[in-house]
Amino acid sequence: MIKIDGSWGEGGGQILRVALALSSVLCEPVTIHNIRVKRPKPGLRTQHLTSIKVIAELTNAKISGVKIGSKEIVFHPNGVRENKLIFDTKTAASTTLILQGLLPAAIFASGKVEGVFYGGTNNPWAPPFEYMQHVFLPTILKMGVKGSITLLKRGFYPKGGGSINFKFKPVDVLKPLEIVDFNKVESLFGLSYSCKLPCHIVKRMAESSHKGLLKKLNLDGRIVTECLQLDDSRCSLDPGCGITLFIKLYSSGILAGDCLGRIGKSAEKVGLEAAKVLVDQVFTKAPVDVHLADQLIPYMALSKGRSRIRVTKLSNHTITCIHVTEEITGVSFEVSGGLGEPSFITCKGIGYTNNQIK
Repeated sequence: MIKIDGSWGEGGGQILRVALALSSVLCEPVTIHNIRVKRPKPGLRTQHLTSIKVIAELTNAKISGVKIGSKEIVFHPNGVRENKLIFDTKTAASTTLILQGLLPAAIFASGKVEGVFYGGTNNPWAPPFEYMQHVFLPTILKMGVKGSITLLKRGFYPKGGGSINFKFKPVDVLKPLEIVDFNKVESLFGLSYSCKLPCHIVKRMAESSHKGLLKKLNLDGRIVTECLQLDDSRCSLDPGCGITLFIKLYSSGILAGDCLGRIGKSAEKVGLEAAKVLVDQVFTKAPVDVHLADQLIPYMALSKGRSRIRVTKLSNHTITCIHVTEEITGVSFEVSGGLGEPSFITCKGIGYTNNQIK
């Protein structure tokens, strides 16, 4: 039984997601204690319950301690099997975080894993769907992952009600990843989106972002606008808006900046904030987005060979993810750079081989 301290480092739900994913792949039971004890509302919340139940369903796991407020769970996986998963959070809980926790296990299943998750698709403190689609997914596809994700309906706080579809085929072994060179910018693109709001808002967010990027980076590009109303099946239950921007590098790195709208915040300010996040990362001359780094850690550990990335900023999330991954897999990561600085992250993976494929 591997024991993980849920209060270590960043001490949030990420520890739970990474630990359960790696436990599932390696078929190693795990106990996680002190779950989110530093948070204003400690222990498991609805978001985490859904993530645990999804992974348990995929692995036919025995679990205990899974209830709201619980600070300790025990998880006994029993192999990752082919499955079709349909889960409804019944809230605005992030579907992208649930998918993030599921995927390391799903790609090492005995067969195809697909399904639909219902909840929030564009949430504060969680990757927006567009980030998963244009940054995270293309990067892990380079490691040999086979799959796709599709937005079916947007979901904003508080009602949620959004949905995403996912389909992934099993892999034998993951290839190592090397993204360390910045090189030149290949393209700049983005999406300015809204639901149940006047369409001038998405145009103003896009124009503001475009001006901010031109002023700082002297780059032109296309920012698509999407203004969904009630007659569109993809329109959310609640009004909402946001913008996500991307820069694709010739070195295969992809950087992103995003911002969600909220009441009292002008469309121009939303656009400028997203542009600033992206510009700040570009100026580091590192090719791996700050939020992508922690998501790649489990894949680097499981891959066959030496992986090396250079991240725009070393975050507490990444350091925490490295710690949990080392505890479960036994690999060692080498980090060159300080917290909040551009850093190199290197790991020789265990070369996990999927022996379950039918």
